[in-house]
Amino acid sequence: MPDIINLLAGLTEGDPLDRLRDHRPQAKENAQLSFEALLEPEEPGDFSYRDRYVIAAFTAGLLGSTAGEEFYRDLLRDEDEAASWAIAELLDDTVVDLDATNPVRGPYGSYGSARLAEENVDGPWLSVDAKSRDTLGPVTSAGIEFAHLLVLHPRDAGPEDLAKLLAAGWDEDGIVTLAQLISFLNFQIRLSAGLAALLHAPAAAEEQIPSRPLTSADAASGSDTGAPGSRSRALAEVGARVKTYPDLARPEVFQQSGLGWVPWIAPVAEADLTEAQRDALIEAGRAKNPYFRLLARDPAALRARTLTDFDIFFNVSDGLGRAERELAATAASRLNGCLFCASIHSDRASEESGRRDLVQQMLDTGTDEPSHLGDPVWDAVVDASVALSLTPPAFGPDRVAALRDAGLTDADIIDVLGGAAFFNWANRLMLSLGEPELIASGKTR
Repeated sequence: MPDIINLLAGLTEGDPLDRLRDHRPQAKENAQLSFEALLEPEEPGDFSYRDRYVIAAFTAGLLGSTAGEEFYRDLLRDEDEAASWAIAELLDDTVVDLDATNPVRGPYGSYGSARLAEENVDGPWLSVDAKSRDTLGPVTSAGIEFAHLLVLHPRDAGPEDLAKLLAAGWDEDGIVTLAQLISFLNFQIRLSAGLAALLHAPAAAEEQIPSRPLTSADAASGSDTGAPGSRSRALAEVGARVKTYPDLARPEVFQQSGLGWVPWIAPVAEADLTEAQRDALIEAGRAKNPYFRLLARDPAALRARTLTDFDIFFNVSDGLGRAERELAATAASRLNGCLFCASIHSDRASEESGRRDLVQQMLDTGTDEPSHLGDPVWDAVVDASVALSLTPPAFGPDRVAALRDAGLTDADIIDVLGGAAFFNWANRLMLSLGEPELIASGKTR
């Protein structure tokens, strides 16, 4: 199979941008292996190929990727043509054209902290309609609603959403794989969109806007049945399988370091980790961490994800500096509302750059464009990372031009795209499977 990210971006093997991608060979290889682990595993188990392609096609459509939606619908047609058409119809009813009368992009969501309430953004919620539910089935429909949540409302995710999945028939292993699949697609499709913009710059004079952006809040198929007040009933159904933390010391603002993370569903116990799961951790010390032990429920996906991460952020043989890569991760996390990821990677950006006050300024003021940090490179990196992280992405040739004007090479730009896109993967896992807590110290990627 060809490299999927290249395929969606319109790159062919040996193109100049493809050769630049080869500077991060582990990231490139393991992004492809992530596709294989999550979309086409040798043993799909209870999460069938058909249902994986359903979720993928729907997620790609929500992200405004015509190429991605068609690619995954093609895979789905071979499994279930009726389901493929059901997804197309569901997307037709769920998304509308983005124009001057409806300029709002995601992510949406509300913060639990009153100190961040001014940044709350209302947006549409999805309840799969009866016709689609009849075609797709209740288990798959629950997965689609979860995909809508993660793509458009990542910071609204809560333990009740995992309870809904359990009540619909998903098990804990399946939930981890489902969250990985949706989150990975947020990486894959955003990175391909960024590469496509880079491929077409500077010839394309206008920003590339996907043709199928998200729904407006009053779209016909939108419903408040997914809204927070109506999601708690499932918690009583599933009992102790989902853990809540009434007395948790939750952070109230974005801060550098000092946060831990607790899971809503059970990780694999350290003593019960299989050899394959330990191997997937890459670093033995991660066996102590509940987040990685939770992701170890799908070891193939965890291993490929970790190696992608390491190459994007720690391969410094050339390309963008470590501080700017961590800045891209922080900007994406700040926009998506992941207080945990923002804390870890803002701290790392500060350590690498020695500019703690400037990093804190971004955390305090948010990511509204344009960035006003006062450093041309940092402002361009933040603005590009935010544009790529909007839903659907707003990264186009104009962002490429701004990065080039700031002095970045195309290889540097690919590092910006990789860092921001990866944290659209990481944020959605952290936000959908657990929540942050205040602690003295603690670092997790």
